[in-house]
Amino acid sequence: EVQLQASGGGLVQAGGFLRLSCAASGFTFDDYVTGWFRQAPGKEREGVSCINSRKNNTYYADSVKGRFTISTDNAKNTVYLQMNSLKPEDTAVYYCATAWGSSYYYSSEVCVKNGIDYWGKGTLVTVSS
Repeated sequence: EVQLQASGGGLVQAGGFLRLSCAASGFTFDDYVTGWFRQAPGKEREGVSCINSRKNNTYYADSVKGRFTISTDNAKNTVYLQMNSLKPEDTAVYYCATAWGSSYYYSSEVCVKNGIDYWGKGTLVTVSS
C-alpha cells in the first residue's frame, strides 16, 4: 500500500520558518518524482516544489523561489520542504504527492502538469501577519 505521510505544518508568524516532511512507503522511491502542492481557501491547487533525485533536478514556483528548499533523504524515503521567510499568502493546506517516471520526467513537468499518481493527506500551514 502506497503511503505518503506529511507532517510539520503549524501556525507561524510572518517571517518565520517551518519544515515539512513527507515519509513515503509502498513504492520504489527512486522511480518517482515527488513534490509539494498547496491549496489555499478559494484557490486552485498549485505545485509548489518538486524534485527528481535521479536527474538531480528541482522545480520551484515563482512565488516561493529563494525562500523554500526541497530535498530528499533517499535512505529514509523522505522528502523535505524547508520554508523560510514565510508570508501570509503561503497559508494553505500542503500536500505531498508523487508521480512515476523519474527516468523520463523532469520535476517541472510533474509540478506544473500535475500528473500525479499518489497523493498524501495534507498538512495545514498558517502564517499570521
